[in-house]
Amino acid sequence: MPRPTRVLAVLALLGAALLLPGMPVRAQEKLPVEAIERIVRDYLLRQPEVIYQAIQELQKRQQAEEASRQKATITRHKDEIFHQAEDPVAGDQNGKVTLVEFFDYHCGYCRAMSPSLRKMLDGDKELRFVFKELPVLGPDSVTAAKAALAAAKLDAKKYPSLHFALMQSRDLSRDAVLEIAARQGYDRGQLGAEMEQDWVKARIDANLALADKLGISGTPSFVIGETLIPGAVDVAQLQRLIQEQREASN
Repeated sequence: MPRPTRVLAVLALLGAALLLPGMPVRAQEKLPVEAIERIVRDYLLRQPEVIYQAIQELQKRQQAEEASRQKATITRHKDEIFHQAEDPVAGDQNGKVTLVEFFDYHCGYCRAMSPSLRKMLDGDKELRFVFKELPVLGPDSVTAAKAALAAAKLDAKKYPSLHFALMQSRDLSRDAVLEIAARQGYDRGQLGAEMEQDWVKARIDANLALADKLGISGTPSFVIGETLIPGAVDVAQLQRLIQEQREASN
């Protein structure tokens, strides 16, 4: 059932549609509220499908407004989204097309998409992929994000392997994360010390603030060009958007 605010908006649209065409201004001004309500009610009883059509139109307008708002927000924060120096990057560092993922290592949808994203990265040598650590699912998520950011700073080349290994681990406690990192070639002591540095927490806080500005309420979420994609999505759709961006940049 439509929310009250939506119903009011729909009735406003219907009222405008019913009363404006061909009606003199003076006649409109003299009609009492009760008469307007009666006209609208009688019309809706005769043509109830108009409500559905009006709701569809309202949804289209709201979606267009939201898309426009997101586009403006992405443009305003493009450097934070695409070119934040401390964000791990995989693929072609100078690629013309950049795909950004906001993710949480505890997120089931992120984990489910991870193998397909890895396969896409391996198969597209021109794609630049930015990893946005967004730990929103508890303390272990924060621990894994801290370790991953620290690892990217210590050895960026090893970060993708660590990232995908963490995505497959059910245990994200500190000991488990450090052990996974050690298997990827990182020094446990060095990584443990780096992940507690102030810049790591500051980067996570900045990512959380950026997500809030973009209206991202969950993971995974993706940004490509001026488009925000909230939630899990078929990788084939991401590949289509990547190709569109590529064609537009040529």
